[in-house]
Amino acid sequence: MSAANLQPLAGIKADLALGGVQATRRIGEAVLLLAPLGVLLPLAGGRLVVSPWGSLVRTVAAAALLSLGIELLQTGVPGQVVDIDSLLLNTLGVAAVHLAVVPAARARLRHRAEPERGAALPREEASQGPTPTIPRVGIAP
Repeated sequence: MSAANLQPLAGIKADLALGGVQATRRIGEAVLLLAPLGVLLPLAGGRLVVSPWGSLVRTVAAAALLSLGIELLQTGVPGQVVDIDSLLLNTLGVAAVHLAVVPAARARLRHRAEPERGAALPREEASQGPTPTIPRVGIAP
């Protein structure tokens, strides 16, 4: 069992010392592990008009906290130790995917949601009358 890696970039340097293919595989796995959260977290909010930097900060912060939680929970598994580089690489993957996909996707969705010029705007629905009441049920005290 190895000791916990709390020195930033020490694990990455060790991976790079293993050689190109092995280093690419190990670093790539860490980067891609939580990368889908870069799209899924902003998608869960469902907002189209939002500050790009605010969205990036919220997404990266949430991913970093989630990655930290996973790292801390893994310490309960025999043979697993805390690795700060895993936290950094997971967060980097989330940020990269967010920057690559989310701004373009939001722009496309905003463009699709805009009504065409000259097109009639949808009418508001007419009132359907007063809210129905049940005559035998009194008002609560």
